[in-house]
Amino acid sequence: MTDITQAHVLILATDGFEQSELFSPREALMDAGAKVTLASIGTDPIQGMKHAEKAETITPDLMLHDVDVGDYDALVLPGGVTNPDTLRLQPEAITIIQAFFDEDKIVAAICHAPWLLIEADVVDGLRVASWPSLHTDLENAGAEVVDAAVVIDGNLITSRNPDDLPAFNAALIEAIGAQVREPA
Repeated sequence: MTDITQAHVLILATDGFEQSELFSPREALMDAGAKVTLASIGTDPIQGMKHAEKAETITPDLMLHDVDVGDYDALVLPGGVTNPDTLRLQPEAITIIQAFFDEDKIVAAICHAPWLLIEADVVDGLRVASWPSLHTDLENAGAEVVDAAVVIDGNLITSRNPDDLPAFNAALIEAIGAQVREPA
């Protein structure tokens, strides 16, 4: 098992996140020993979705403006349609994503979450997987869209949909483990 017990991972989400795409990576990371923090627009519970149906809620640990990127080793961006569409209109969320890329930290985005990567202007020249409806947007932003369960391009990990979560979670944990082992 990859040792990520020293890792601290940030998840960005708001209302409308796809429940499995937040809860599954969060649980896998915590089970592997990582500290996980959820940041959102506010601190009230946010609403998860199972496709079009309301699912569980989760309470964020802090607000976007309280995030210090230097405190984290990796960033997870769950999908859902409303979640990334709302977050991409939040300048603080985009600044956080850009900072993770600027500092060469791991960023993992699944399903509709690559919308955030487009908004942050960080996909040009990268190989990316996503939900099919984002393919044209990604290509127009300069990305190469790949139809695979998990696509790794440098420190960017992307997947297409909830069915890809096992591969997504495994790739995320392996990447964090490799990063944590590297000398600072």
